[in-house]
Amino acid sequence: MRLQSQLNAAFTTLLLIVMAITGYLIYSLILDMLIQDEQRQLRQKGDLLIEVLNEQYGNTSISNLEEFLQDQDLQLFIYDRNQNAVVSPLPKSVVAEFFRTNDFSDKNETLWEYKNDKYVTSRILIRPESTGLELILLTPLSDIESVQQNFIFRLLIVFLIGGAIATILSYIFTRKLVTPLSKLKKQLKKIEKRQFNSMERIHATGEIKEVEQSVFEMANELQRYINSQQTFFQNASHELKTPLMTIQGYAEGIRDKIFDANEEEKGLEVMVTEVKRLKKIINEMVLLAKLDSEPDVYNPEMLQLSVILEQVVDRALPIVNENGVELKHSMEGSPELYADGEKLLRALLNLTFNGIRHANEKVSLHIKQENKRILITVEDDGEGISENLIPQIFHRFVKGKGGETGLGLAIARAIIEQSGGRITVDRSQLGGAKFQIEFFEQHLER
Repeated sequence: MRLQSQLNAAFTTLLLIVMAITGYLIYSLILDMLIQDEQRQLRQKGDLLIEVLNEQYGNTSISNLEEFLQDQDLQLFIYDRNQNAVVSPLPKSVVAEFFRTNDFSDKNETLWEYKNDKYVTSRILIRPESTGLELILLTPLSDIESVQQNFIFRLLIVFLIGGAIATILSYIFTRKLVTPLSKLKKQLKKIEKRQFNSMERIHATGEIKEVEQSVFEMANELQRYINSQQTFFQNASHELKTPLMTIQGYAEGIRDKIFDANEEEKGLEVMVTEVKRLKKIINEMVLLAKLDSEPDVYNPEMLQLSVILEQVVDRALPIVNENGVELKHSMEGSPELYADGEKLLRALLNLTFNGIRHANEKVSLHIKQENKRILITVEDDGEGISENLIPQIFHRFVKGKGGETGLGLAIARAIIEQSGGRITVDRSQLGGAKFQIEFFEQHLER
């Protein structure tokens, strides 16, 4: 069953249940209300009769009441509690039957029986109380039940009309609710077939709009990922193909005795160099794949960043001396971080080595803690990163001028993000590139 049909069926069922319960409660309560209202009217009528009787006769003796009742066409009794006697304009046989089947002395009895009928009663005490007289007025219960049935009939018509309108509105609203979902389903089918360029936005509101927004963000991210994977394989094949072709060319030349002794020695050196370069590329590709797909390669622990900073400086010292640049490092406070020490050291070394390669004279490495976050900044005074390369600089095999494998920054980003941080790149006040790492409060301690 389609979602719209399920929603309509559920709403209609709920509506019928609510209407049935409401109708039952009203049906059971309306009779009591009508009886109470009828008793109130009978009391008013009785008070009026007693007032008229007093004005006409001046007193309310039983003889005067009997004389008065003979001229009235009313369903009432005059009950003498002292004599346990009844006076009524009704036929004597009817009065006798009422007296036989009902207890006139029971003041709490509001419904009397006469054959197969019932009557609503209302008792009015005739003053002074010493007379012991009560005026008892009657109304057939069937008259009240006819009013009840007429009311219920009209209520049923109202329920039917209201139910029909509610069902129509339910169909309209559920259709409005389900239509965007149906359209969203078609867009998901396009994502399944990777037809990203043909996707269309859907007009919706509320939570469906949020889902629609998430779906399109997911589609854009998926498209970006697929494109990056395609670029990765293209770049990887190119990066691996180049050293392999060099090795193959020298190997075939040596095998076929094309080179003389000097050229053969040079070829062997080139082959060894290319093998080392190829090994480095493969190792970094394997590491990057593990960082993306195997969270268990991370072993986080509480780290003193002062120790990590010293390790970075010690390992970078040979390259600093080789390139003739100055590495300035500083730290504010003694910040701690919950992360994998070996992986974090690798990320900072990649950033530092990258700065050293591109620096003219100096590289700066600074760590500080402020407002419950840790900031790590690596910047240099080199040429910097071109504006068109910044959005892709952390992608795999994306290399700036003088880059090596194009995987160092991608590895650094993967490690930092897995450690709960964020890395950005901008232009440094020194003139070159500025890499800034930011760790937030929830990763500062465990």
